[in-house]
Amino acid sequence: MPSEPVIRSEAVTGLPFRAQFEAFLDEHRDLINGCLDGLTEEQARRSLVPSRTTLLGLVKHATFVEQVWFDEAITRRPREEIGIPATPDESFVLEEQDTIASVQRAHLQACAASRRATAALQLDDLVYGNRRGPLPLRWVYLHVLRELAQHCGHADILREQLLTR
Repeated sequence: MPSEPVIRSEAVTGLPFRAQFEAFLDEHRDLINGCLDGLTEEQARRSLVPSRTTLLGLVKHATFVEQVWFDEAITRRPREEIGIPATPDESFVLEEQDTIASVQRAHLQACAASRRATAALQLDDLVYGNRRGPLPLRWVYLHVLRELAQHCGHADILREQLLTR
């Protein structure tokens, strides 16, 4: 359900680091969003582990990650103003109105907002809205990529468990 074509990481070998970072991020954004494709609402919400982690919850959390790192960290707006939970754990909580379509749409919108927020920044530009203090955009990109990769792995395992039952 990508909003724009995703440039695969293999296609950016030799391009500037910025293009490489963004291609890897977009590829993982697409993968986490796509983990819900073809599932029923019940499957997307099904809990298979003791934590709050579900496939629908993972995509909600990925939306939270985008908003923390590319809205809060860049604009310095507080989470309450952005409309996101206070903690990462709360970002997995599913509301009754959450559906595959609504959660995927929110994620795509957050990713588009992230791209807009970083468009004028350089990799070495500092962002100041994180509790760790000033961080270069390059570090933020790497951190978000690491988090998305981890959650894509979680999604692969959960999806496999759902579809083989």
